[in-house]
Amino acid sequence: MLRIQAQLTEEQARRLRSLAAEEGVSIAALLRRGADLVLGQGAGETREDRRNRALEAVGRFTDAADVARRHDEHLDDAYRA
Repeated sequence: MLRIQAQLTEEQARRLRSLAAEEGVSIAALLRRGADLVLGQGAGETREDRRNRALEAVGRFTDAADVARRHDEHLDDAYRA
């Protein structure tokens, strides 16, 4: 393993210390887990690929014309499904 130095906000450090204590792991273990999450998301995917994938979703979900007014109800329905 490599040793690196990183700067965190005081809030990030406080929350990491708290979570590490709660889970019984080191802050370094949490940071490695976070790095794995970041690096695993869209591995090999370019920014343009992500943009195109997002644009492909536009208009797919047009069955609910009142989404703006009834957003919470639609979201609730989606999580129940």
